[in-house]
Amino acid sequence: MRIFLSGVGALVAVSAAAPACASDDEQIWIASTATVKLSDKWRFSQEVITRFSDDRDGLYEVEMNSLIGYKVADKITVWAGYTHDPNYNGGRFAVMEHRGRQQVTLDNILKIGPGQLSARLRMEERWREGISGVAYRVRPYVKYVLPLRRGSKTALVFSHESFIDLNKTNFQRVRGEERMRNAIAVTTPLAKNVNAEFGYLNQHGFVPDATDSNDHVASVSLGFNF
Repeated sequence: MRIFLSGVGALVAVSAAAPACASDDEQIWIASTATVKLSDKWRFSQEVITRFSDDRDGLYEVEMNSLIGYKVADKITVWAGYTHDPNYNGGRFAVMEHRGRQQVTLDNILKIGPGQLSARLRMEERWREGISGVAYRVRPYVKYVLPLRRGSKTALVFSHESFIDLNKTNFQRVRGEERMRNAIAVTTPLAKNVNAEFGYLNQHGFVPDATDSNDHVASVSLGFNF
């Protein structure tokens, strides 16, 4: 258990320390997610993430994800849906991106010490209005949730996500791992069916033949379950 947590902590610590060869940006991400149980098997999820950047002079993205999920087993759900993703420059609309999204989520698949490990594998097809080409990528994700004390619903959350591009287009210029996100957060209930999560996320971008990027993100999200 100590070895696992030390490894996760080291991963987040390394990502948080911006290397000299990377350019840095400070950002704020504000998110809300509502998940509705339609039946014993079916779920609907609506997520909105608004992103602000210091380097981009304010608002640069509003990502809206709509997904339908089907629970195929006790801990396994398959999802499919659509992402509406307008991009901005300094708050001014720049380009519209659309995405098809499919994913498999594995909830609490492994107990490690007092915490639980979950995973997700996401596939996306991306296209932008006025720009030719369809970009494909996969996004493997793992999360470890560690309650602050036995029986507590307040917990530390450690997570890692990689973005692996499967092809190149005019707007997706890396084949292979394009970026990774490492995060640490605190999650806690605010009311019945309402949960809050706030923390720090480092997004490291791999830029071919140029300086890598590091986004230091303060993240806040609300989750609603019905």
